[in-house]
Amino acid sequence: MSHYSRPAGNRALGQLESLRAQFPALGERVNDHPLVYLDSAATTQRPRAVTDALTHYYLRENANPSKSLHTLARQSATLYENARGTVAKFLNARGPDEIVWTRGTTEAINLVASSWGSVNLHPSDEIILTVTEHYSNLVPWQLAARRANARILVVDMEEDGRLRLDQLEKLLSERTRLVAFSHVSNVLGLINPVKEICERAHRVGALVLVDGAQSAPHFPVNVQELGCDFFVFSAHKMLGPMGTGVLWARREILENMPPYQAGSNMAHEVDFESRSTHFAEGAWKFEAGTPNVPGAVGLAAAIEFLESWGRKDLWIREQELTRHTLSALREVKGLRILGPTEPTNRISVFSFVLEKREVLDIVKALDAMGFAVRGGDLASLPLLTRMGVTVAVRASCYAYTTVEEVDQLIAELARDRRGSS
Repeated sequence: MSHYSRPAGNRALGQLESLRAQFPALGERVNDHPLVYLDSAATTQRPRAVTDALTHYYLRENANPSKSLHTLARQSATLYENARGTVAKFLNARGPDEIVWTRGTTEAINLVASSWGSVNLHPSDEIILTVTEHYSNLVPWQLAARRANARILVVDMEEDGRLRLDQLEKLLSERTRLVAFSHVSNVLGLINPVKEICERAHRVGALVLVDGAQSAPHFPVNVQELGCDFFVFSAHKMLGPMGTGVLWARREILENMPPYQAGSNMAHEVDFESRSTHFAEGAWKFEAGTPNVPGAVGLAAAIEFLESWGRKDLWIREQELTRHTLSALREVKGLRILGPTEPTNRISVFSFVLEKREVLDIVKALDAMGFAVRGGDLASLPLLTRMGVTVAVRASCYAYTTVEEVDQLIAELARDRRGSS
């Protein structure tokens, strides 16, 4: 399979066309217009390599996994654990025993809030969040704090969306048990300084959870280098299946966390007489019941697909697309970009509002012309409120997005402005 290089000339164009050809959905028409899919921050489209892996599993290897039973069960178990190993390598975890399968980023955060929180949060303890958090990394901590009678403190941001690290420094104390924040804002597209925040939090003995839902899909992540204690992400935002996600946590932390759910596969040597149950160790302690083997297989296929195209090369191209898009958006009269308008430390996610135009009206008008964008509070109302709005339009790109698609969006927005003036 071809690899990306810096997108210059016909060769780069041919590579992008080859990549797009792997995604059948990109050839669809919506309302009699070619689909321009700009909602990848919510969920990406899937390449044939992923759908083929899912189909092959269901047709040839479908069984409840077991390392010691019949052939199909052994094959299923091998695929499941091989996928765990693929994710461990993808994140540069110390081993597969640090990879917990979940239903997505949301469940992964709830798992930590419920399990780790149940034994580590006490009255007067403090959790530090940021004003930029998605509901998935906000509401679980509200509930955990309420259960423990702990407090939540919130780090504010600068006007352009950059976190107030000076304020974080003042909030950190011996009462801080956890700092939880997004690697990349789902509204602003801004990449936060994870390593620096982790170092500051660790100096007061706090742990750090990083919401990687918008980072893992876009650029290489090395959890050991970042220095965090928990890292979570979802498959469906990086070409994989819906309903599949990952919690990475340091093995020693997992060992000291109680089970999140209980049932088969994580419980052994169970009897009524002794009232004792032996739980599986490491990641497997948190995977009760029949596992989502196809989800794991699909995520592994997505990772292999991305890596086969060269993740660093894809990231270089995305940065160039980000520069182009920001420059073009700035030319639309009456359009306000939320967050930094410079391309540094940014992914290709763009939230904006238009003067005298309702957000949902914009979304519907664009949909009528074949454009798929998102609009609303983006599950980040505190952030939007901090920026003086309550709803916004979000256009989000991915590896398969073309400059031409961005230009079509800009032209449609400009035409909309002319028509409404």
